[in-house]
Amino acid sequence: MELRDYQWEVITPALGGENSIIWLPTGAGKTRCAVHVCKRHLETRQRGKVAVLVNKVHLVDQHAKKEFHVLQDAFKITAISGDSDQKFFFAWVVKQSDIVICTAQILQNALVSKEEDLHVELTDFSLLVIDECHHTHKDAVYNKIMLNYLQHKLRGQQNLPQILGLTASPGTGGATSFEGAVEHILQICANLDTAKIMSAREHLHHLQIQVPQPRKQYNLCQERVQDPFGDRLKKIMDQIQRYMGTPGLPQDFGTQIYEQRIVELEKKAAETFCRKTRVCALHLRKYNDALLINDTVRMIDAFQCLREFYLLERDMKDPTERFLAATFEENRTCLLELAGDRQYENPLLSELEEILQEQFQSLGTSRGIVFTKTRQSAYSLHSWLKDTASLRGLDIRAAVLTGAGYSNQTKHMTQNEQQDVIMSFRKGDLNLLFSTSVAEEGLDILECNIVVRYGLMTNEIAMVQARGRARAENSTYSILARASSREVSRELLNEELIELMAKAIREVQDMPEREYRLKIMELQRNAVVSCKVKEAKNSERRQLHDPGTVYLYCVNCNVAVCHGSDIRTVEGMHHVNINPLFRFYYRVTPGKVQFERSFKDWEPGCRIVCSECSQDWGMEMIYRGVKLPILCIKNFVVETPVEKKKYKKWSSVTFSVEEFDYLEYCSSIADEPF
Repeated sequence: MELRDYQWEVITPALGGENSIIWLPTGAGKTRCAVHVCKRHLETRQRGKVAVLVNKVHLVDQHAKKEFHVLQDAFKITAISGDSDQKFFFAWVVKQSDIVICTAQILQNALVSKEEDLHVELTDFSLLVIDECHHTHKDAVYNKIMLNYLQHKLRGQQNLPQILGLTASPGTGGATSFEGAVEHILQICANLDTAKIMSAREHLHHLQIQVPQPRKQYNLCQERVQDPFGDRLKKIMDQIQRYMGTPGLPQDFGTQIYEQRIVELEKKAAETFCRKTRVCALHLRKYNDALLINDTVRMIDAFQCLREFYLLERDMKDPTERFLAATFEENRTCLLELAGDRQYENPLLSELEEILQEQFQSLGTSRGIVFTKTRQSAYSLHSWLKDTASLRGLDIRAAVLTGAGYSNQTKHMTQNEQQDVIMSFRKGDLNLLFSTSVAEEGLDILECNIVVRYGLMTNEIAMVQARGRARAENSTYSILARASSREVSRELLNEELIELMAKAIREVQDMPEREYRLKIMELQRNAVVSCKVKEAKNSERRQLHDPGTVYLYCVNCNVAVCHGSDIRTVEGMHHVNINPLFRFYYRVTPGKVQFERSFKDWEPGCRIVCSECSQDWGMEMIYRGVKLPILCIKNFVVETPVEKKKYKKWSSVTFSVEEFDYLEYCSSIADEPF
């Protein structure tokens, strides 16, 4: 439990019971600071109770086993994540524990739950530690918890918990002006009810010695001189757009802007039941994905992305699907030949090859992370490494590390798979990771000699987090991108924003106390009022239409399949159809859906698809022995008396949905003749 001088400096207000934020760079020991504050808090406070909140599942066990374990002889510590059955008895676990380490969502679920076994109040805790607290903004779960806190505070509630926030980079909130950056820092402080934001000032030199910054370098390459593979894809996309016969279609193929416009086109086509346009838009988006992959990794990766898409089961009764499948088949051989021509390969890969050759020449001395934007590109880079002859002879033992959240683009990693990769990296069995942003913040990853941001364009917070992974002596932080690209421009801007953020934090730290407190109180009142206004608008929106007048149509074949009045919510989030006749509109696919986490009253069943066109609709849940179809709203078009609309999430619909009544449902199906 030994602390360095700069760590003692930043925990002083927290030791005195004040709400504070600790701002220290990655690798400076923020969590160790929090452990010490928790220890002192529990030793000096009768019936004290601590909740340590994290924003990613893998951090629960990491904090429990790597940081807070030093307190386990003196205090009862319980770690709860989504795969833990203890979350079903959260209130009991809280009573039995001195320190609960959990994801913020588990606490939020408990705060709003009406079940006695689950429900807790904020006043059940005397200290909340909020890891990566810069996420306490907008609709993030941290902010939902803190809005609950602020509402109680402004009503005069006593015995609210002390707050301790931890962050390496609060950012500027998108602001590029000094005034805007200061306002952002003040808003974060207000959201966390912070009396002080603490950083190493008196002992800054000591911090700089303990946490040295890596050498930064720009590894830039030129654009491809020729790109016949990409040109062929664009030619096919132009052919599809001409087939659609829709005037004014965009031509900026292979860009994020094109993707946004084509997604909007698909949405409008679904809402107007224009199946030809909608199907073409879906295929154009996949070709655009292939162009983006071609721009990031190898041509063969882009080709395989398309080939896998066209291997999926299709409704070949539809003339548009037949045309699109035939168009790909006509071009498949040519695309494959072009993808295999190395003279047109991505120049980013040649640059990465040189970096890895330089870093991994000596046996057992290097450790690195290559950050890339998507799971697809992480897996593609790993495949490229294995296929590159000049790198196979080097001592490179690589693996992929991606997020555990579900994605319909690429297979997600389970939490156990993540932990296995991290452990192997820590032990030295692996020495190179191809990772998405999951490894940027929080993860207990050993110091790296080399960190590469591969064609990435992110904000200043992500830049600070990634850079913080290169903490070994004489380490290198590389920006690998095309010269004069938006990625390079953004990185240069990020450097300016980091300086702006630091300047804004110092301004807030130096504000007269009365001025600071008045400003914080004003921001808190505004936040609570805004929250109430938003809730009122949402409630009003959900009452706009009678559920019985609302129809849901299959997004693909436009068949009306149910009314809004057939929908109920299970556990306030899963939207199920309780009409027994609905079973005639869908069929189940073989094999149950697999989840790593467990659920209290239900288990996943099979996926369900439209019996007419095989469009994915969702999945079955087996709730207390009863099968109920869960509907994914994005797979339907919702028709009200006013309009037809496609929604991304159920919370946006304009009709109310009642909670599922298990006993009433069992009684109703018992009376059914079938």
